Amino acid sequence: MDQTAQAPTRWQRFKNSDIVYYFVRDKVAMFSAFVFACFLVAAIAAPLISPTDPYDLTSIDIMDSELPPSWMDGGEEHFILGTDEQGRDIFSTILYGSRLSLTIGFLAVGLQLILGIVIGLSAGYFGGRIDSFLMRFADVQLSFSTMMVAIIVSAIFKASFGSAFYSEYAVIMLVVIIGVAEWPQYARTIRASVLAEKKKEYVEAARVMGFKAPRIMFRHILPNCLSPILVISTVQIANAIMSEAALSFLGLGLPVDQPSLGALISTGFNYIFSGAWWITAFPGIVLVTLVLVINLLGDWLRDVFNPKLYKG
Repeated sequence: MDQTAQAPTRWQRFKNSDIVYYFVRDKVAMFSAFVFACFLVAAIAAPLISPTDPYDLTSIDIMDSELPPSWMDGGEEHFILGTDEQGRDIFSTILYGSRLSLTIGFLAVGLQLILGIVIGLSAGYFGGRIDSFLMRFADVQLSFSTMMVAIIVSAIFKASFGSAFYSEYAVIMLVVIIGVAEWPQYARTIRASVLAEKKKEYVEAARVMGFKAPRIMFRHILPNCLSPILVISTVQIANAIMSEAALSFLGLGLPVDQPSLGALISTGFNYIFSGAWWITAFPGIVLVTLVLVINLLGDWLRDVFNPKLYKG
């Protein structure tokens, strides 16, 4: 036997993994990943590829307000998807709005991850009164919807610091509101995985070797709970984007001068019956498509990590 054969590299192990094997054989997953990648690249490169900067007031002309898309009568060639009531290019605002929506979605899910992992690991590993207290706290949290938490927090914040200060830190506030409102989803799932993992021999061996609880929880148990976490994260990104859109639609999200997809839909809704349907329609189509492809990827990941459900 050839003793000089090298162990496979990390990249080779990844190429030969089950997730890649199933991915290249699932056309829906590949198409969804491609569309999501396009959204992500377009959002990141928004300052480079957008025709105008919707944040730059000097580039906006109110005389260009409510222009239809370029292929309709009255449309102008350099406004492909038309303009909104302020004269901003819809295509540019969608690019910047997607950037904001995705940023809020990823950051909110990151906050959910931190809270859910810490609380779920602690509840499952220590058990007893700690488990009961943390899970009852999660039950109380679940009884409040994201909208209710947003209304309470935004009202308190605006009353304490003023609307101008709230508008300045609206992105941070939305991340905190959505993150705090949705962490129990992670905590419950991780707790269930920890209850199954902590009875296994490798955990007992780590205890015998004298490892502290935090090291056992985060270095030994947590890596074996990553599969459900990855699936939940995919779904929660879509939920966070939809939550931000709903809050912005209700006027509890981003201010008018920071157009997220939800804010664009909310603003355009006031003009939909006057004939300027494109102000709401195009951001709405982008939002629905973005959430759809993320959910399709989440469903695919769920099936891949559960062989009983996956049918190739």
